[in-house]
Amino acid sequence: MEFDFTWVLLGFPIAFTLGWLASRLDLRQLRIENRQAPKAYFKGLNFLLNEQQDQAIDAFIEAVQNDPDTSELHFALGNLFRRRGEYERAVRVHEHLMSRGDLTQPERERAQHALALDFLKAGLLDRAEAALRKLEGTPFEEEARLALLSIYERSRDWANATEIANRLGSSSQGSFNARQAHYLCEQASASAAAGDTRMALNLLKQAVSVAPASARPLLDLAKLQNQLGEVQEAFQTLRTLADKAPQALPLAASLMANVGLSCGKQADALALLESGYALAPSIDLIDAIVKLQQGAVPARHWYVTHMERETSLVAASKWIAGEKLEDEHHHTLVQRAMDQATKPLMRYRCAACGFEATQHFWHCPGCQAWDSYPVRRIEEL
Repeated sequence: MEFDFTWVLLGFPIAFTLGWLASRLDLRQLRIENRQAPKAYFKGLNFLLNEQQDQAIDAFIEAVQNDPDTSELHFALGNLFRRRGEYERAVRVHEHLMSRGDLTQPERERAQHALALDFLKAGLLDRAEAALRKLEGTPFEEEARLALLSIYERSRDWANATEIANRLGSSSQGSFNARQAHYLCEQASASAAAGDTRMALNLLKQAVSVAPASARPLLDLAKLQNQLGEVQEAFQTLRTLADKAPQALPLAASLMANVGLSCGKQADALALLESGYALAPSIDLIDAIVKLQQGAVPARHWYVTHMERETSLVAASKWIAGEKLEDEHHHTLVQRAMDQATKPLMRYRCAACGFEATQHFWHCPGCQAWDSYPVRRIEEL
């Protein structure tokens, strides 16, 4: 039986027609999908730009459903969840990304960084620490170290904070000597509270060597030396403070007056305080000067002198306290009112967050910033 080539000739057009129809159907489906995904994506961007985060999240979820393999959509969705405080959902999105086998190494590192931020914002510090440690050797290394430093400071883990500060200092993040000196001072404070004053002294001396121009190590060292009865050494430390960090003299004024009286160097202490006052008038310096003079010059003279240089309600209150008014009852009432009015003026205020306190802090309890408290009180700012 001979083969009829007529059927072959007829089959070619039919096959071509069927193939063409199939390709058109595939292209149409692809176009529909491509239209849907960008439409949802751009809709989400529009909502995001208009601060409509709820609608933006819905749009991005729709876009992810249409194209579940697109990592950028997952990153956008996870970041939105984190911004809204929905940390559990953000973690799920970024953990899903981490579980994907087709993710490139840069995208995996980016997802690891995003996951660490989720834990950090959620307050899960132990999980955040573990996630941040995995970013060593990645482009996010410096950011991870700064975040780790914040974690260790918040948890008062000064040993690990010192380790991270050393790494940051050896990179391009600048000097961390002043920060490390604070860590040593914190450890010294804990040692002194536990009764190990020798360890505290060694730590403070180490802090002075790490940051010679920082005020806190010198001031804390002088306080501890005075407590141990080493008044001569304490006075020498305060003299160094006046030379290296004269701006911090108001914080040391009262201690300097006490130590000067204890070690017989009243004249030297007075000279240092008067020299500091000439450069930068302060009510704390005036109080210390008055204490050292012990009536040789009336206190009212110094407070009047201060009011001539600076408008000071605190100085006025102290001046009135030393005066004798004709009506003692009215004097008491006026003095009480003045004392009440000056209480807020004698506080210290954080320059970073505005947190006010009756004592000076080196580490703000409000915003956790270091050295954000000016040495001057609110009235003198």
